[in-house]
Amino acid sequence: MKRVVSLVPSLTEAVAETLPGALVGATDWCSHPAELDVVRIGGTKNPKVERIVELAPDLVVANEEENRAPDLDALRAAGLRVLVTEVRTVPDAFTELARVLAACGASERPGWLRQAEAVWAALPEPTERRTAVVPVWRRPWMVVGRDTFAGDVLARLGVHHLYAGHAERYPRIPLEELRAAAPDVVVLPDEPYRFTAEDGPEAFPGLACALVSGRHLTWYGPSLARAPRVLGEALRAARR
Repeated sequence: MKRVVSLVPSLTEAVAETLPGALVGATDWCSHPAELDVVRIGGTKNPKVERIVELAPDLVVANEEENRAPDLDALRAAGLRVLVTEVRTVPDAFTELARVLAACGASERPGWLRQAEAVWAALPEPTERRTAVVPVWRRPWMVVGRDTFAGDVLARLGVHHLYAGHAERYPRIPLEELRAAAPDVVVLPDEPYRFTAEDGPEAFPGLACALVSGRHLTWYGPSLARAPRVLGEALRAARR
């Protein structure tokens, strides 16, 4: 079995679900599965490169958005093999997950991945289209912009986020502008910023707010199988 270090929470969950025992290291943010017992190697943006090298993994799995190029270059310079994923859509997620798992030693597509593909393929065409803004940070306010996995997930659930055409992927937008956009719903995930019922909705008086699971909105892994139902329920509950 290959020794794997994961720098991406969703990939950590995917590898752990498919190849128990393959992971030897993961980031401090890798929270699933909860019982994961591996060496913690720092954050996604500031991994402890020397500690990773000491673990002597056969493979390091990373993502072009979540991880920094200088860290990945340093790992390669130390002689480690680094596989970098690029995920901007739901189909991308399935393709990249299969590639990562095969590189980690999986002999076939795992059942959870086949199930997730079937769930998304069976989604009916949305009968209702709602507009949204999707903050991912505050102080300053930042939202989902163009070409993002979260944006594609929402689009497939009938939610068009209003900054999908913005030049930046995660633009900083003044709160006044977000309010003036008057979306049908403000989608507030619990990561990377942890929006809660007391922290987020109060900034958008008069607008419907949906508090959603960041894991189901932005992670590509076993959570994909439940994401349409979990997100759909939260979105349906959010009405003005």
